[in-house]
Amino acid sequence: AKLNFYIFVPAFIFVNLYTTKIPLDMIKVVAAVVLIFALNLIIAKIYTRTRGYDEGYRNAFANSIIFANTGNIGVPLITLVFSSPPFLINGTTPFLDLALTAQVMVLVVQDTAMNTLGFYFAGKANTNWKESVLKVLKMPAIYFVVLAFVFKTVPYDITSTPLWPAMEYAKNALVPIALITLGVQLSQTKFEFKNQDAYISAFIRLLASPLMALPVIYLLHLQGIIAQVVMITAALPTAVNTALIAMECDNYPDFASQAVMVSTLIGALSLVLVIFLARLIFPVV
Repeated sequence: AKLNFYIFVPAFIFVNLYTTKIPLDMIKVVAAVVLIFALNLIIAKIYTRTRGYDEGYRNAFANSIIFANTGNIGVPLITLVFSSPPFLINGTTPFLDLALTAQVMVLVVQDTAMNTLGFYFAGKANTNWKESVLKVLKMPAIYFVVLAFVFKTVPYDITSTPLWPAMEYAKNALVPIALITLGVQLSQTKFEFKNQDAYISAFIRLLASPLMALPVIYLLHLQGIIAQVVMITAALPTAVNTALIAMECDNYPDFASQAVMVSTLIGALSLVLVIFLARLIFPVV
């Protein structure tokens, strides 16, 4: 978990952000992600407060809803969707670059929030707010976002430096190490398949979230490929890192692992429906 948070996640964010050309239209994508994030957080808070859960459990439930697996699943999924028919034209993928740019923006916002607010929520129940904020400030991911934008303004290509291959190796290590760490946690977790909160979390994450994304997409006047990406990423399963954060902060790690597992399994089916609806509702002109 520490390797992920202190090395692999920052490298993943930095490399993707530095190497991706970001048009001004992507500001709308950032706004959409933030609004969907806020709507999910409101639903999580309302549900858990009506159930009378303690603060730690409320925050663990909120993390399972507001943070999606935009890296491990999102990036390869968007690549698959927009490099296959009907987007595969004469052996080329003319829409893939735009789709991946939008996906990277979603990933950056989600990962930055996860490594700040996610840690704050998870640690808040067991520590005071000052210690929670201090823990957030120790997470390097947010600083690497700033560094990526700074280096993008420098008239020098850092990909030609000897350090760049190491950054790419660290970036590529994120997915396998995250999955191995989750596997360790799952092996130590006693699953309660009657835990209704895990299924409610999955329902909100996989189905309610993309439905909430629709008014946001219309509000921001998103269309075509970008609208499809926003809707699809709103329906991704719970982020693997929510379980790792729960482990790191000792905040209901069993529930966090169950939420990841349930949403990932059900997401294999629900994503097919969401992708179909996204193509139907937001056709590419």
